[in-house]
Amino acid sequence: MLYAVVDIETTGGYASAHGITEIAIHIHNGLEVVDVFETLINPHQDIPIHIQALTGIDNEMVANAPDFRDVAETIYNLLCDKTFVAHNVNFDYSFVRHHLEACGYGLNAKKICTVRMSRKIFPGFPSYSLGKLCTSLSVPLNNRHRAGGDAAATAILLGMLIENDATGLFGETLKKISKEQTLPPNLQRSEIDKLPNTPGVYYFKNEKGKVVYVGKAKQLKKRVCTHFSGHSISQQRQNFLRSIHSIDFQTCGTELMAFILEAAEIKKLWPENNRAMKRFEQKYSLYHFEDQNGYIRLGIDKYRKNGAILYSFNNLLEGHQLLRTIATDHQLCEKLCFIQTPKLACTAHAEGTCQGACIGEESTALYNFRVKRAIKGLQDLLPSFALIDEGRSEDEKSCLWVEKGKFYGMGYISDHCDVNDLETLKSAITPYPSNDYIMNMILSYGNQFPQKMIPIVFETAN
Repeated sequence: MLYAVVDIETTGGYASAHGITEIAIHIHNGLEVVDVFETLINPHQDIPIHIQALTGIDNEMVANAPDFRDVAETIYNLLCDKTFVAHNVNFDYSFVRHHLEACGYGLNAKKICTVRMSRKIFPGFPSYSLGKLCTSLSVPLNNRHRAGGDAAATAILLGMLIENDATGLFGETLKKISKEQTLPPNLQRSEIDKLPNTPGVYYFKNEKGKVVYVGKAKQLKKRVCTHFSGHSISQQRQNFLRSIHSIDFQTCGTELMAFILEAAEIKKLWPENNRAMKRFEQKYSLYHFEDQNGYIRLGIDKYRKNGAILYSFNNLLEGHQLLRTIATDHQLCEKLCFIQTPKLACTAHAEGTCQGACIGEESTALYNFRVKRAIKGLQDLLPSFALIDEGRSEDEKSCLWVEKGKFYGMGYISDHCDVNDLETLKSAITPYPSNDYIMNMILSYGNQFPQKMIPIVFETAN
């Protein structure tokens, strides 16, 4: 078994926009280093001042260094048939692989991360950064933050890891089916192993335990692992992976419940890496109020979280279309519904379909009676039902409660519970916020599985 211990210095933190300024490759046979390749590289871009201060490599030093394409073949030949080893291997591998691909060489090597291996073989150290780990293990580290010095120290560390690998960790890691080296550097394998393959919601947390991402899944373990597959070189992905230190999760009875819980948790926790769901907001709603003349007026306005909402819409056109239909069906004044804004009577009055409320010819009692009838008709169209589905185990069922067109909440009941006992069902429900996104998912699911829906009928006061 031959290992290629690699260290690079770069102009920045992600490969798609930054170059390599130095590379060192130490070929290790498991016992000792048998070959060394080191060179500065001209990145053809300025080296930031803070990186110059860290590495000691400045623009003048690399001005006459070879271009990466000049050494790409040599680098590829050194790496292609060996196990790629580095401290935080995914960083170095992403850079080298990206720049080799730009030169026409496809690298697909097995990887060993000495950070991850050190956490397992030498547990309990306060830090696993290369400098502090070398201090803890008395590994000489000369010429720190230069590719040659860091690669030489990593090669010594590799030898110590192999020598102290009493459980055959290297062999297990290098098995083709092993996904160990695809995991973020700060995430323990045990965090993946604890995940079930059931529907649910997962939470990526940073070093301080703050949630940085919330996701939903039909199969938790399988979905979480997809986050770590591939070799994306974007800054966003690299920063995201480095931020993940632990994973928490909640199991759900169904994928639909996982969708709903995810939406609620994103709104509650506002994780920095969730973007699409943050942008979803209901935009417009139908409201009613009584004006100074005593007429009840209907109108579309921007969504207000605490407003007395009759109906919600994603766009203004959808709202106006519904309001026009209501006005026509119930002979309401288009002026009092803000559909028209004439100074005098509305067009409907001239056509005989408005009884004159817009110019005070119809009494408030008669007009308001029709408005209330229109509101009741609209509310009667809003569905109310309980959706009974699979639970998290064989002895329970899940229940989603929708009341008058709004998602009320969800929860779990015993498999032996009478699903027609609506009071018992509702008592088991945990309230959750509702929006059009959630309701559309529930209604779509209900249309697919109508047998799972139990209508809720509310008694009408006499």
